[in-house]
Order: sequence, then structure tokens, then C-alpha cells
Amino acid sequence: MNLNNLENLREELKSLGFNKKLTGEMEKQMEKGQSEFTLHDKINGNKGQIDVTLHFKQSGQSEFYYFNKYNVALNTGKPLEEGHKYIVITPNDKESGKNLTRSFENVTEAIGYFKDQKGNSELASGKDAAHKTSLAKMENGKINFVAKEFQRTFRTPAVTQTFYVERGRGFTAQQAANLIEGRAVYRDDLLKLGGEPYKAWVKLDMDNPKDRYQNFTTLQYHVPTYGFNLEKVLDKYQIKELEEPAKKENLMHSLQNGNRPLVTTIKEGEEVKLHIEAVPRYSQINMFRENGKPEKREQFLKEQAAEKLLQPSKGKSKELESSQALAK
Repeated sequence: MNLNNLENLREELKSLGFNKKLTGEMEKQMEKGQSEFTLHDKINGNKGQIDVTLHFKQSGQSEFYYFNKYNVALNTGKPLEEGHKYIVITPNDKESGKNLTRSFENVTEAIGYFKDQKGNSELASGKDAAHKTSLAKMENGKINFVAKEFQRTFRTPAVTQTFYVERGRGFTAQQAANLIEGRAVYRDDLLKLGGEPYKAWVKLDMDNPKDRYQNFTTLQYHVPTYGFNLEKVLDKYQIKELEEPAKKENLMHSLQNGNRPLVTTIKEGEEVKLHIEAVPRYSQINMFRENGKPEKREQFLKEQAAEKLLQPSKGKSKELESSQALAK
């Protein structure tokens, strides 16, 4: 194993924001000298668990490994408890009365492996096979039970996307998780075909079919030409965190990564907590209660901004149209 190669890959995983535990797992796989291997992680999103699979491949000309892509899969099911995993249990044909077990952190892989079984099998979750909760069962190759609370996860295909990276440059793990949940993220290191850098907000186009590689294409809202200025939009609203420079900077950075940060605002004279997200397409932000239900953002505008919005005009502005469309 080349130690310089290991060090470079560690830096790449760190710059892309992957879980620190993956570096140790990566080192173990590199020591084995396999031509390629995968690592698995998971992120708890707003809409479900996001399974992440990282792909590593060894060069055909050297012992160096390369990390060129990773897949994300959004599952709408309830995330596993800390320390729990998915377990597929099958009879051991070589030892009567004993079972074989295989563990997964990735629910997509666990379901796929379970469905590939030909005889009797059980898909469960828990700390181990002795402390399991049954999720699905198969008898003679036919699935005859799926737990009620697991049926949606089991029967609804995960929403997937492959993200490509080059020497640690690309979408971070957190950005990818937010993109697969339908939000936009900001990148200031994008390159045109000729190598010229540019800035843009990027969103997956989930309203149209995937491309031939089974990936969503991307929509881009270039900065500053598209006209979305996050700081100016935020300043229209009564958001307490904007009053302190450090908190404002953290809020901006979180929104640029596609997160839904929690902010403090005023409703009917009282402070309330709301989640917000950036919507560059409409040059706006969306607001949500802590339970996920949307709020009409107009009620949180500063007085001056509200008056301007309510001024009569010959036609509805783009901002007002998009505001009403998103508030429905």
C-alpha cells in the first residue's frame, strides 16, 4: 500500500465532508490489495435516510487507488437507531439448524440482497440477530410478509444519483444529500468546458426523465447573471440571526450548502422558530414549521418590504407570482 496515496485519499474524503470512520475502513481495504472496493455511510435527511456508497478503484498501471464517484439513495423510511443495522438471515445449508447472517447499514443494499434470495430468508433490523425486529420474510423464494411500518420503504424505489469527484473536488456529502432531497446548493468552483471558472446555484431536475446513465440532469442558476442574491433576499425578512455578523455568516453558509437551518422570527408579536431553505429559481426562500409544514413567508417580511410587495401594479411581478405559487 502506498502511504502517499493513502494520505491523499484521506484528504479527499475530509474535504468532501465524509464520516471520519470511513478513512479507517478505506485503509483496511487498501491493505488487502483488491482491485476495487466500496465503502458505505448514511446521512439522516429531512425526508428520510440517505444511503451513500463510495467507489474506489485501483489503477491498472500502479498500486494507486482512485476515488472517482459515489452514489446516494434517498429512502423515505425511518432511520435506524444508533448502533442498529439491517440483517438478512438465511438457513445454513451446510449446518442444519444454524443460520447465516449478513449485515448492512445501507437499506437499499439490504432490500436488494434479501430479494435476491431463492429459499427461506428474513430481513430484520437490530443490534444483532439475537435482538432483531423482523421487517420482511420470504418462504421458498416468495415474499410472504412485510411489516406494516416498513412497507413504504420496501416497495418504493429509492431516489438515486451518482456524483463524480476529481481529486477531492466535487459536491460534498452534505450537498449531495440536500440535492437528492430536492434542494439547491451553491458552488463557486465550477468550470466551463474551456476551464473558465464560474459560480452558480445547482439543483437536480427531478421533473424530467433521467439521462442514459440513470442520473438526473442539473439546473443551474448562474451568479450574478440569474439575479438571485441570497443576502438581499434574507434581509427582507425578520430573522433574528441576521442581527449578528457571525450568525448571519453561518446561516448564509448553511443555506448555500442546501440545508434547512432553524431561524428565529416574529409571528403575531411572539418569537417563533422556523426552518428556511433557499429557492434560487424564484429568487426567494421557503419557510417551514418545525413539524415540516410550510408557512406563508409574506407574514414574516419586514414592514418596509411588506409595503413594497403590496403596492398595486399593472401585473404581478415574478417575485409575487412565485411567492403565491410556492405558498399553495
